[in-house]
Amino acid sequence: MAAAKKKSKAKVKAKKSPAKKSPAKKSPAKKKSPAKRAAAPKKQATAPKKAAAPKAKPAARPAAKPKPKPVEAPARGPKPGEVRVGVVTHYYGHLSVAAVRLEVVLAVGQTIRILGHTSDFRQRVDSIQIEHESVQEAIGGDEIGLKVTQHAREHDVVYRVPA
Repeated sequence: MAAAKKKSKAKVKAKKSPAKKSPAKKSPAKKKSPAKRAAAPKKQATAPKKAAAPKAKPAARPAAKPKPKPVEAPARGPKPGEVRVGVVTHYYGHLSVAAVRLEVVLAVGQTIRILGHTSDFRQRVDSIQIEHESVQEAIGGDEIGLKVTQHAREHDVVYRVPA
């Protein structure tokens, strides 16, 4: 065979070393002499101090009144007689409609209470919709649309208030 081409190795670039700082040049600057301090005034010899008279104790404070206990907020939860109806799964703000997954029967005309972390309000059920169709009553397991008067949030619990 004729002259075979030799494979040339790739050249490796030398690594750059960090730039070294040149030593600081000393300039032939004149050294300043330290500023002279003003002489401290000499203490005059005084007679030895007399023993100080014992200080009178400050007047005793009146006994501190015990702080009143903070008023406890009413318990957050269902009130006696309220029945859990379902849970809000979504809220449509532009329509003021809450999507509610029911656990028991709910009918138009009943009063409900929606209770959550930041919401707590009562209202009368004016309309219920299932799949965009108005109905008078919905049973447990249904996913309904419920027109609400205030803002409801996901995971808020819906209770039926006794009449």
